[in-house]
Amino acid sequence: MPAVIATLNLKGGVGKTTVTAGLGEFLAGEFGRRVLLVDLDSQMNLTAMMIGPDRWVDLNTRGATLAALFADAVDGTRTFRLAEALQRDVSTVDGVAGVDLVPSSLDLIELTEELSALRVRRDDTLAAVGILGDALAPVLGDYDVVLLDCPPSMGPLTLNGLAMAHGYLVPTIPDVLSTYGIGQVQTQIARFAAELGRPIVELGVVVSKYRANATVHRETVLRLRRDPTIAHVLPGYLGESNAIAAAARFDHWPSLRARYGARGQFDQFRELARTVLVEAEHKLPEATPRP
Repeated sequence: MPAVIATLNLKGGVGKTTVTAGLGEFLAGEFGRRVLLVDLDSQMNLTAMMIGPDRWVDLNTRGATLAALFADAVDGTRTFRLAEALQRDVSTVDGVAGVDLVPSSLDLIELTEELSALRVRRDDTLAAVGILGDALAPVLGDYDVVLLDCPPSMGPLTLNGLAMAHGYLVPTIPDVLSTYGIGQVQTQIARFAAELGRPIVELGVVVSKYRANATVHRETVLRLRRDPTIAHVLPGYLGESNAIAAAARFDHWPSLRARYGARGQFDQFRELARTVLVEAEHKLPEATPRP
């Protein structure tokens, strides 16, 4: 059973997708893990980052994205084919293999509303939250880690991710607005986990776009580290840099250092990936990450 980890923050623009993609590529390229990336966000930034717009247009036209899966749940059809949607070895970094992707679609915007209406009609808070887990079940054994890039809300797409997740990470910029909703994320996930009847473990907060020379960033990190309600502020703060910002561009990269930055950023991401593995091994009893 892989370690299934959701990444989410109710605030957008905090580097969530770059954290998810970077973790996936470092877990594969530096630690030899087999990784599945699942893009649940209708903004589809992770999909664009990993396979580019041309390939996505072809997949979307053929119904080979998560939109087809959730549309099936709404209208009762069976058009989604996991074998067609699952994109193998999507990393464009030389030497990084074993990163697969289930792509998102802009069509999820409308489907989110329809899925919410479906839950209301059934008068069941857990209605339609197992769609994703059931669809991916046949291939989960092929992976060591599954990373779920969730939208910045607690809507039905995020709930589908959480329903199959063992744990979660909260990427955040260390400022007031970005960290304000962490408590809400914790509370809502704990409430949903109670409905599921099993824990969804908080693995910690991932600091992104960090500026060491900014007083508010230093003070916010210190506050987060001292906050007894936060399980862990993971080491490997991801500094704000042009290199990491450029990493979101779909392109060919000769190495992880070239994509994520050679001046400290590589070490930050590597440390973050190593820490996530350690945290998963110790805190996710249902998962069995490969040592």
